[in-house]
Amino acid sequence: MIENQASEKYSAEKITVLKGLEAVRKRPAMYIGDLGKRGLHHLVYEVVDNSVDEALAGHCTTINVVFEKNNSVSVEDNGRGIPVDIHKTENKPALEVVMTVLHAGGKFDKGSYKVSGGLHGVGVSVVNALSEKLKAEVYRDGCIYAQTYERGDVTSELIKTGTTMRTGTKITFLPDHEIFNAVEWEFDIIADRLRELAYLNKGLEINLRDFRKEETREEGFKFNGGLSDFVKYLDGAKTPLHNKIITINKEDGAVPVDVAMRYGENYSDSILTFVNNINTIEGGTHLSGFRSALTRGMNSYGNKNKLLKGSKGEKITLSGEDFREGLTAILSIKVAEPQFEGQTKTKLGNGDVKGIVDAVVYEGLSDFLEQNPSVAKRIINKALLAHRSREAARKARDLIRRKSALEGGSLPGKLADCSNKDPLMCEIYLVEGDSAGGSAKQGRDRRFQAILPLRGKVINAEKARIDKLLSNNEIQSIITALGTGFGGDDEDENGEKKKNTADFDIKKLRYNKVIIMTDADVDGSHIRTLLLTFLYRKMPQLITGGNVYIAQPPLYRLKQGKKEVYTYSDNEQAIVIERMKKENKTTKIDIQRYKGLGEMNPEQLWSTTMDPEKRTLQLVTINDAAEATKTFTDLMGSDVEARRTFIETNAKFVVNLDI
Repeated sequence: MIENQASEKYSAEKITVLKGLEAVRKRPAMYIGDLGKRGLHHLVYEVVDNSVDEALAGHCTTINVVFEKNNSVSVEDNGRGIPVDIHKTENKPALEVVMTVLHAGGKFDKGSYKVSGGLHGVGVSVVNALSEKLKAEVYRDGCIYAQTYERGDVTSELIKTGTTMRTGTKITFLPDHEIFNAVEWEFDIIADRLRELAYLNKGLEINLRDFRKEETREEGFKFNGGLSDFVKYLDGAKTPLHNKIITINKEDGAVPVDVAMRYGENYSDSILTFVNNINTIEGGTHLSGFRSALTRGMNSYGNKNKLLKGSKGEKITLSGEDFREGLTAILSIKVAEPQFEGQTKTKLGNGDVKGIVDAVVYEGLSDFLEQNPSVAKRIINKALLAHRSREAARKARDLIRRKSALEGGSLPGKLADCSNKDPLMCEIYLVEGDSAGGSAKQGRDRRFQAILPLRGKVINAEKARIDKLLSNNEIQSIITALGTGFGGDDEDENGEKKKNTADFDIKKLRYNKVIIMTDADVDGSHIRTLLLTFLYRKMPQLITGGNVYIAQPPLYRLKQGKKEVYTYSDNEQAIVIERMKKENKTTKIDIQRYKGLGEMNPEQLWSTTMDPEKRTLQLVTINDAAEATKTFTDLMGSDVEARRTFIETNAKFVVNLDI
């Protein structure tokens, strides 16, 4: 927790104004990402972030989020309460300024907030602009204050409604139906983010309640173990290499650093990084510092204790990838003025942060290894095994590259490539089976659509070492077809970044869209999950870059006389059948349920699933990296009990069950 200086008074003069609000309603997607599910839920995050910033400043211990019966949401905290005195330059209450003026807030004054997540100061005013109705209540100076708004405009004066001994702020808002296509809150999406925030802010209590149905649903989050509890949650389905979690914490520096990490007997690594509670899914300078310190620290300890020896007793040096195998780690830092690359705030660019994180992690890790020699030896031995498999993988990768060079840089034989050579204009379908692949090849637009049929189920990247992955024919075909290479992003023994010609390079991607197209049955779902596991674990840049999609083939074909309609869900099918019956009560409706892509001829596959003018593609994103990591581990890992629990928990949500 970052303590604020007691001498600094949080009042109206601390609210800095930068101007403007009308543009939000005209171009809302610029501020919240989109007008779908993601943008809708982002409204809640913006309000909650303000309360968390109060916790970061040392003034808030509890946050309550409630879904009301009318679909409105309230977020209440026990912080200081937004100032209500008159703002000197705006000549109106500070609360009104914060709620109605873009780029207005206390985040620009470092005496009020040393660090914050909602740094741009657009959060709550954007929520107000995009809400049909909003009510702000402030508990401050022994009084309760309230003001109401509609679509960003003030509809009442700031008034006192009572007295209280408590402090804090409560924001209740109803998203505007004129802006959003549907206002349907998903409890689990909000719960995942609140759980993450509770892990990142040790001791902060966050409660979520849902009153929309007869039976109230609620969850509470409070983790006194902080990041240590977070690591246990993420790798709960893994077999740990050591029970004791490595923790590194330094709060008294210019950049407070908090780390928790543990190794498992699995082969994939999961390193999540946060800056001021923002999930930096693209990493940045803080991640570079962590990885550098990990490599140097482990090599230093191994050399000092003569543990780094090959099969013949020769001294060897391990790389960063060797030391990351099986690692689950959380890195959380606080930066007073973070510089994020891009609008999405997913990559940290502050140059000084790398050295700070490197020094803190190196010292903390070295201390842990010295104090826990048995754990250190197990970690080093695991890294040695990873090194041997990585050497085998390197030889396999080089063999693939040499083979490709000897064959004139040829692509996989079963790939039907497109004629256009501009990657931005091209897309590739990874198709389940030769039969569906044949239909796709005949039905596609050869100018920009490439088809790669995949035989059988690809190897599980969650349970296989890298050398086994690269010996798999289907994996080899995917890597070669995409053209990006594989692996890399590694550090040498000194923690310095190294690179070779076979490393993954997003600039060499041959297709702007990588589309997974599988059957709409159990086997198809399994193959899709295996492919996503491989891409998420070994080529995550494709997902974070917005290059991976899932095709949406139809589930049903409805035929009534000469009329033919394709539907993509049971709900859509019921609506269409009702409409067809109203239009033609006498003619029978034939219903065909598709279980495989091979049941469609090339023309049908094109018109329903591949035609850019008619198809629906689902973009694969990692909005919540922590939940994605846990889900892949639970579903594709070695823990059968974790998989059983996942299935039992989610069975009630199944829509189409293929038996």
